[in-house]
Formats: sequence, C-alpha cells, structure tokens
Amino acid sequence: MPDSEFDIIERYFQRSQPMRDDVLLGIGDDAALLRVPAGKQLVVAVDTLVAGRHFPKQTSAADIGHKALAVNLSDLAAMGATPAWATLALTLPTADTAWLQAFSSGFFQLADEYAITLIGGDTTRGPLSITVQVHGFVEPGRALQRSTARPGDAVYVSGTLGEAACALQKILADEMPEAALLQRLNRPQPRVALGQSLAGLASAAIDISDGLLADLGRLLTASSCGATLWPDRLPCSSALQHLPAGQARDCQFNGGDDYELCFTLPEDKRKALAAVQAQHAV
Repeated sequence: MPDSEFDIIERYFQRSQPMRDDVLLGIGDDAALLRVPAGKQLVVAVDTLVAGRHFPKQTSAADIGHKALAVNLSDLAAMGATPAWATLALTLPTADTAWLQAFSSGFFQLADEYAITLIGGDTTRGPLSITVQVHGFVEPGRALQRSTARPGDAVYVSGTLGEAACALQKILADEMPEAALLQRLNRPQPRVALGQSLAGLASAAIDISDGLLADLGRLLTASSCGATLWPDRLPCSSALQHLPAGQARDCQFNGGDDYELCFTLPEDKRKALAAVQAQHAV
C-alpha cells in the first residue's frame, strides 16, 4: 500500500502515455509549463466534491473519479470551451490501493474521452474530498456567458432533468434506484460538444448543477431579465413519468445534479437550433 504523496502520484496518476503537445512540462516538477494556442482564450473552472455532501458515501470510487471530472467539464461546456488540461487535489482518509486504482480508472476514462492531460495536483490525508480544476480553450469573442441573455430570447434545456435527484431521494430513503437513474447521478455526461455548437448561436448559457430554477435564476439575474416557464413543456423522462406529478416536477425544477445545459436563444437563431438538436440528439 502506498504511504507517501509521491507513491500515490507515481502509481496512480503519473501516466506513461504521451502528453498533449501543449503540455511542455507535466506531473513531476513543482509546477506545470503549458502553451495556450495562438488565437485562443483560456477558460478555467474548479469544483470540489465532499463525501456525504456531493455524493453518497457508498458511491463507488470509479464513479467518484468520473463525476469529479465531469462536473468541471460541464462548466467548460456552458462556456462553449474545448477541454485541454486538469489538476487534481485529493484528500483521503486512508491510502487504500483498491480505491485509488478504481478512482483513477474512472477519472482517466473520462479524461481520455476528451483528450485531457492531468498536469499536476496534490494529495493529503483527511476526510474524503476531491478538487478538480479544468482548463480549456475558446476563440476570442465566442465564449458563452450568463450575462448576455436579452428580452425576447427563448429558454431551452438539453436532455431531461430530475433523474439524478430522483435517484438521490431513493438512496436517502434506503431504496435502490433503477439503474438508469443511478447512472444519471453517478455518471453525468457533460454536454461539451453541444456547448461548442452553441457558441455563436446561443445568447447565454449556464450548466444545471443546483436545479433548473436556481441556475436559470442566476442567468436571469446576471442578464437583468425575467422569464416565464411552462412546466408542461419541460421534457420528462419515462422514469419520472411514473412518479406523482408534484414529486416529478420538484425533481425537475429543484433537484440538481443534472449537468445539462440551460441556454437562451434569439428568435432569429431558432431555425439554426434544429440542426444542432439533430446533431447532438437533444
């Protein structure tokens, strides 16, 4: 079993495969050396997950590794950015070999999907928490923001909302969620490609992590706008259709952990959205 920070880094997080070309110096030194491509702006996001607060304590290590990266990639998606690099700060109660192997496997499986290089981080001992910082690129003037919605824009969401919240409710009630619901809670799929397609099309965007009403409210506040919502127009998954209407609606509007995108669109861009919907099956 590894004892030191350096053992953990070398065994589980320092990979032998080649790094990205824009990583001049990665894990193994006091800091990383990176090259931002010409004609790009750097987009940076960071999130911390704490056991018992952001995921149930019985969540598998592989699922935690996936989710710790996914929630950050969702922030990049909301900006229309292309992911590139990540750092990881890991606080562990014990250096458990099996846990570390599974965690790093879940993390790197998603990182490889988006050609992300882990460029550094830190480990220490304490209650389980994971902090990931991600870096991505966007063309100047094309980053999606919260503050740029305008009166007359329509409000859209990707996918369906509420499944993750429903799964969490069942877990807290000592019930076993259906596999599809549990997948939405433990393995969210960041809408990176959709975010990139919305850059230059959507007027504003935000990722839905704290529930539709909370996150749309932040977008509206930043944009000095209001909105009218029609609940029956919100897409509802088959899993939620079996719930009492009030419970399903609460999961959809207030549940959180969706990691879908909420965005606004001017009227003259709505026809172009149809092609984006078809491309990304949303």
